[in-house]
Amino acid sequence: MALIEELNQQGNKLFKYRSNLPIPFAVVGLVIYLYNIHFLGKEEHHLIFEIFCLVIGLFGQIIRAITLGYTPKGTSGRNTQGQVADELNTKGMYSIMRNPLYLGNFFMWFAIILFIDVHWFSILYIMCFWMYYERIIFAEENFLRNKYGEPYLKWTMETPIFIPRLRGWKKPELYFSLKNVLKREYSGFFALFFSFALFDLIENYVRNNVWRLDDFWAYALLVSGCITLVLKTLKKKTKILHVKGR
Repeated sequence: MALIEELNQQGNKLFKYRSNLPIPFAVVGLVIYLYNIHFLGKEEHHLIFEIFCLVIGLFGQIIRAITLGYTPKGTSGRNTQGQVADELNTKGMYSIMRNPLYLGNFFMWFAIILFIDVHWFSILYIMCFWMYYERIIFAEENFLRNKYGEPYLKWTMETPIFIPRLRGWKKPELYFSLKNVLKREYSGFFALFFSFALFDLIENYVRNNVWRLDDFWAYALLVSGCITLVLKTLKKKTKILHVKGR
């Protein structure tokens, strides 16, 4: 099999599991984190550092929110069975980079990796993230090139793959839909807070042999959980978050 075909095949397989990459890293990272605490006596993080890591994750969430707020139905979805693109996104976040959702994913999960505070593990995550998503992006671009041809190639010539080119911003044709963001992003929002709270809970048990959360993470988890529960209920039980054409 030619390399181009092999990369495309790998990308399509990985596409189905593109949200799962961070899970094994988070698990291994937790083990490393607890090992450093229990056996190496690593000092407890300062709250300022923990909040800094959270801000990094929320920054990734904001990138995703801005992207999804302007995207039409049938694009930028969570589909896992195959590629879907009812139209070519070239405005908004897609005018300054070709993969804004993946950039958002990177920061959301890098926040947790950064929290572990092991330099070599952070570097390993960056390398694996790039190798993993590189193949997914290859398969996606092959799909879009076959479907849209010359307009797609023109867009790729003007737009970087991953690192934003801010001066290339083009105003989206659609209005920003906060409802579209809220109904699609509440699970990722809660997962971010839950992950940090879980680390804090287990750390306190290892250090002090007691299951408890520090005040900041207890309140953060409570608030994020309530927000998530409300949004999930509105999505499942009402039409309040329904947006025509989204």
